[in-house]
Amino acid sequence: MTTEIAMVLGILAISLILFISEVIRMDLVALLVLGALAITGLVTADEALAGFSNSAVVTVWAMFILSEGLTRTGIADIIGRQVMRVAGTREISMIVVIMITGAVLSAFMNNIGVAALMLPVVVDIARRTRIPPSRLLMPLAYSTLLGGLMTLIGTPPNLLISQALVDAGETTFGLFDFTPIGAGVMFVGVLFVALFGRMLLPKTKTKQDKHVSQRSLRSRYKLHERTFLMRVPTSSVLVGKTLAESRIGSSTGLIILSMMRDGRSETLPSRQTVLRGGDGLLVQGRVDQFRELRRWSDLVIEREAPVLKSMVASKVRYAEATVAEGSPLVNELIRHAGFRTRFDVAVVGLMRKGGYRLTNLAYVPLKAGDRVLVQGEADAVSQLERHSDFDDVSVYTEDELAERYQSDERMFVVRLPKDSDLDGATLAKSRLADVFDFRVLAVFRDGKLKVMPRGGEVLDGGDLLLIEGQPTDLDVLRGLQELEIDTKLPANLGAFDSERLTLMDATLDPRTRLAGKTVGELNFRERYGIELAGIWREGEPVGTDLADERLQIGDALLLLGPRDRLQLLATDSDFLVLTPLGQEPPDTRRAPIAALIMTAVVVSVMLGYAPISIAAVVGGTVMVLLGCLSMEQAYRAIDWRAIFLIAGMLPLGTAMQETGAATFLADQVMNLLGDSGPWPVIMGLYILTAMATMIIPTAALVVLMSPIVLSAMSDLGIAPHTAMMAVAMAASASFTSPISHPANILVMGPGGYRFVDYLKVGVPLTIVVFITVMVLLPILWPLTPL
Repeated sequence: MTTEIAMVLGILAISLILFISEVIRMDLVALLVLGALAITGLVTADEALAGFSNSAVVTVWAMFILSEGLTRTGIADIIGRQVMRVAGTREISMIVVIMITGAVLSAFMNNIGVAALMLPVVVDIARRTRIPPSRLLMPLAYSTLLGGLMTLIGTPPNLLISQALVDAGETTFGLFDFTPIGAGVMFVGVLFVALFGRMLLPKTKTKQDKHVSQRSLRSRYKLHERTFLMRVPTSSVLVGKTLAESRIGSSTGLIILSMMRDGRSETLPSRQTVLRGGDGLLVQGRVDQFRELRRWSDLVIEREAPVLKSMVASKVRYAEATVAEGSPLVNELIRHAGFRTRFDVAVVGLMRKGGYRLTNLAYVPLKAGDRVLVQGEADAVSQLERHSDFDDVSVYTEDELAERYQSDERMFVVRLPKDSDLDGATLAKSRLADVFDFRVLAVFRDGKLKVMPRGGEVLDGGDLLLIEGQPTDLDVLRGLQELEIDTKLPANLGAFDSERLTLMDATLDPRTRLAGKTVGELNFRERYGIELAGIWREGEPVGTDLADERLQIGDALLLLGPRDRLQLLATDSDFLVLTPLGQEPPDTRRAPIAALIMTAVVVSVMLGYAPISIAAVVGGTVMVLLGCLSMEQAYRAIDWRAIFLIAGMLPLGTAMQETGAATFLADQVMNLLGDSGPWPVIMGLYILTAMATMIIPTAALVVLMSPIVLSAMSDLGIAPHTAMMAVAMAASASFTSPISHPANILVMGPGGYRFVDYLKVGVPLTIVVFITVMVLLPILWPLTPL
């Protein structure tokens, strides 16, 4: 083994570890691989960047645009819905029709786009035919993968395999060279799932009646267990305050469904609605969390405690720190930035528009250049200058602090009564910092002072607490104590069934930018005028404290709001709506144009007028030119993560060939299987590729496997086309886990699937596909000598 081979294999091993661990996102790993290869001299600068102009990469992004054009003009929707009409109501016929439709569309469209397009259609059919969605959605996802096997443009691995043959000086695969074996595999796969695989699918029960979309959603997300009524007493201190000032909603993540006043109700009342005595509030959330917060109303303000304040002032320092460009803190919400755990300080203010913002800081995202006011013990504050996260740190003197922050006005001492319910509770269980921006600076107990206590600090009756915040907010806290709670709802409170307030099931579009963001950060109420009432993930509802939950592709989202607001989400590219609310059908006036353009692309390639990359680019351009989609929609349609992943990994394939690393790995395969003949070698390469799809992105996997296959076939003295076709089939048959392919993840939430469900169906299907490929390959792609 040469030094160059060792370096290439080292980069390969590190990239695989990063792919598997997901410590770094996959497209970034690919770019790091590109940079490492260029810096070490394993490839030239031109070779390192060649992936971005590679014809396979160009074809991939152009096909994204063509696929989006077919979707936007409604042609794919027309085909899908018309075909579904002939499916009948039997489960087996439904599965067959859904899978064949999805497979045929995926042969010419991006398979993720087909899955996203047909997902609402299939959910609607499941609802109308009383077949559980879990029986139909996994077959839909698998059909898009099977359909991608049938043409050169069906899936990126096919394009990359074909391009690898061109780079090796071999005859490339044509547009329909994949069709005979791909169609055979698709046919067998559909039969297996329809006849046997469906027996392994989960069968979740759904309630079916004329109100199914509302009642079943309430039952599925267990909303009936978390809805209760609160009344505002006539003499409450909350009377005259707005809902926002009362903190009723923000205190424990409660959703105020409606307000009842003088015999009338207002659904989803504004945060600026002023409370009156006798108001009834129908809310959804956890009553136990609300009661937990109300216990803090026991606190008693100590009017005079100058000694305690002076003792703390000598130990606590305040500083203004400027967030550095490139710091990991940038774009993080303040509550998730980890100031307390990373720097042992707390954020108490943020300089915005010439003054400090002191309230509602939890869900504010940090920006480079933000000046953050922090507090902490003297040692911790002095250490801030050593952290690269901050460009500048200025420690405040007492006079500066009083002038700019009015610290004296914001500090007060409270006493915990001896018989308080908080005796034995911890600071962490409260939401005081998030809701009221209260911070406990110190705890004085038995003559001892504990400064900046952690969340695990256990409180004792008789404790004195130095709190920073607005003393008037304690009155609001006492107002929460006065609210009357009734968990037994009157039968006439059917807010969920009201035309004014509707539940809707949706999921994230695979190309959304919302994945990874928290519910609190997105602020559904302010952004969309609706509420997120629940999340369904991996077969069960997520906990009710949703504010800190990060949304994931595949989550099923239960949205609550007025019908007209919810209908607007049908046109929002970040969501796929699963509950029909009478949305307008797509505009199909340009559907014939889109169909004609796609046909022209296919015919021009078949007749040899243009290579697939040029035909696809011209086709996409003409679709934009003729109004099938806008340029902005075209840019959004492209999965840039996939493009950068492929372009970044292609130089690694080049390095493996040029340094001899591919030959070295091929020799190891030959030493293991070579004596058995070419077919065992091809089987071994197929199995290795199929297993690797569980942990490695398929596009990157094909780039890595191609040079190994070429070298192995060269050693055997046979043409590589048979083995390359086998690897293409294996790479695209990603059935065994939800993370193997985005189409699998997409249906996970709406179908209520768990990880094990994919193994139950996917592993047998993978074996069936393997057997089918091995039977068809000798017939359709017999071995030929070089």
